[in-house]
Amino acid sequence: LPNLLFYGPPGTGKTSTILAAARELFGPELFRQRVLELNASDERGIQVIREKVKAFAQLTASGSRSDGKVCPPFKIVILDEADSMTSAAQAALRRTMEKESKTTRFCLICNYISRIIEPLTSRCSKFRFKPLSDSIQQQRLLDVSEKEHVKISSEAVSYLVKVSEGDLRKAITFLQSATRLMGGKEITEKIVTEIAGVIPKETIDELQAVCRSGSFEKLEALAKNLINEGYAVAQLVNQLHDVVVESEDYSDKQKSVIVEKLAEVDKCLADGADEYLQLMSLCALVMQQLTQNI
Repeated sequence: LPNLLFYGPPGTGKTSTILAAARELFGPELFRQRVLELNASDERGIQVIREKVKAFAQLTASGSRSDGKVCPPFKIVILDEADSMTSAAQAALRRTMEKESKTTRFCLICNYISRIIEPLTSRCSKFRFKPLSDSIQQQRLLDVSEKEHVKISSEAVSYLVKVSEGDLRKAITFLQSATRLMGGKEITEKIVTEIAGVIPKETIDELQAVCRSGSFEKLEALAKNLINEGYAVAQLVNQLHDVVVESEDYSDKQKSVIVEKLAEVDKCLADGADEYLQLMSLCALVMQQLTQNI
């Protein structure tokens, strides 16, 4: 087993994979002695890497499995969410990784490989976890629903898969919330829409229609309504992006201007700007783009 680096979007099974592999290798009894798991929530500054990780890595791996299966002669250190470690702490790992390679394997897990320093990535075997395919997610959600006796329509399952965007953890959380909300009744697509905070297609269509009409008063009323309904503008930005890019009703020039504005609004929202103002700014630009050619 080489040193491993797992990276990819959240909810795609990175942590589960290494934990399952470790259990398979060491069995339930030795698992506790042989595996050191540090998460982003644990202290992982340079001091901890120097002391705790180094001390664990220097111990020799002894003992055999009680069930008689062959047990590998090494330990595993799992550093979850390694991209949130400081580069000083990451640098402190470089030497330990090489020096203790006889007795210890490291598994780094992160969402963004670009935040891991180059010397570490070159010491590891890289595995990219891609967002889960719709069919796998659908199958898993149906299994969970069956075991937990949850009534859910097939449209709702497909919609859950769509809104979770390849993140199975997110899909299961939505399913759990919907089950609690419905109290045993069948879960429908409408319920999933409400729980996921997704803006209904009708509302997006209405927004585009209002922008085409060129009436600023109507637009202002709709924007206020959207905010009062409690929809997140960041969510609107995401959905509007997909609608605009896939739509046949916009020219390429209109698309490029609108998408650039969407990026700008997204950045402003991330920096904590006012939702209503950003929404008005976005809609005004869409309206300008749609009405100026007429």
